[in-house]
Amino acid sequence: MSRRAGFWLFAGALLAFMAAASAPSPLYVVYQARWGFSAATLTAVFAVYALALLCALLTVGGLSDFVGRRPVLVGALLAEAVAMAVFLTADGAAHLLLARVLQGLATGAAAGAISAGLVDLQPAPGSRLGSLLNSVAPTAGLAAGALGTGLLVQYAPAPTALVFALLTVVFLLLACAVAFLPDTVAPRPGAFASLRPKVSVPTGARGAFLAALPCLVATWALGGLYLSLGPSLMAGVLHVTDHFVGGLVVTALTGAGAVASVVVRDLPPRRVMIIGSATLATGIAVSLTALAVSSVPIFFAGTLIAGSGFGAAFLGAFRSLATLAAPSERAELFAAVYVVSYLAFSVPAVLAGEAVPLFGLEATALTYGFLIIALALVSTATVITRRRPSPVTPSPVAEG
Repeated sequence: MSRRAGFWLFAGALLAFMAAASAPSPLYVVYQARWGFSAATLTAVFAVYALALLCALLTVGGLSDFVGRRPVLVGALLAEAVAMAVFLTADGAAHLLLARVLQGLATGAAAGAISAGLVDLQPAPGSRLGSLLNSVAPTAGLAAGALGTGLLVQYAPAPTALVFALLTVVFLLLACAVAFLPDTVAPRPGAFASLRPKVSVPTGARGAFLAALPCLVATWALGGLYLSLGPSLMAGVLHVTDHFVGGLVVTALTGAGAVASVVVRDLPPRRVMIIGSATLATGIAVSLTALAVSSVPIFFAGTLIAGSGFGAAFLGAFRSLATLAAPSERAELFAAVYVVSYLAFSVPAVLAGEAVPLFGLEATALTYGFLIIALALVSTATVITRRRPSPVTPSPVAEG
């Protein structure tokens, strides 16, 4: 298989993992009505995925730097197929929790290998395509997963089974295809030592990584709100019970993010982060106004604006870091990025689920939104005031 074909296969795998991550979101309200669990259980089902993903990132996130991208990705794809099969046969919240844990472990194992592989295999040296796809594919995949599931829930027979049957087949086919990929990393000693939980950032990337933290937290906390409680907000606050529309709100956020990433791809990373963070804050403010006045059109408008900020800000943060590590360090650097991102994706959502019974869905969403606005403004100010980084020669990994 050629390098170009391998590059696009990596991109397809990333798209599939992200589509599977959002596929359950439109189904949460269906499961909740069917099995009668609480909002706290709903957000726990959502969040255990991210926590399991973090465990995988902290242990096997850099494994592909030692054993190669191909074996790690094949194993992750097979594990993801098993997770989809558990969803397919689920008959209660316990099965959902198990499926999400397996899914998180598989996605976490794949994340570092795919991100590094896209940079390794990009068509031309110095190309930005690998970084662009690392930012666009997650949001595009999340959009496709939520939209596809929303359509199936509303219009297809056996919606809670059909989507996971299709995804099981997709991941099995991808595993077969990846088995024929050329590997870009030669095996080297240190694989077992790399399994020790750690977060590693090359010393030359530390300043840029710290500057990107508020941006990463703001963007992924927003994603966590929409993927865990977005359909519930549509039904409980805006009184929209159509499951397709509930999935569409997730698609609006993540789809706008994918489009924005493409639009701003040629701008300098610093400018993209500033534009993205400011746009994200503006969009959330519009969405919160919509909740206060119970306006579905305004809510979708705010979601599209916030989603555009989400995509641009994450692309800017990712590109600001992508060139600051040697090939042998990339998987661990990207694993650190995803650790921060998925902590922001999961922990606030769990806290929100616990807050809903105490303060109500609308009040919880408003408070959550205001906190994200504050973080986005901090991100904007941090990037504006930080001195432009000088080119950095990749150096040995510093562990912390």
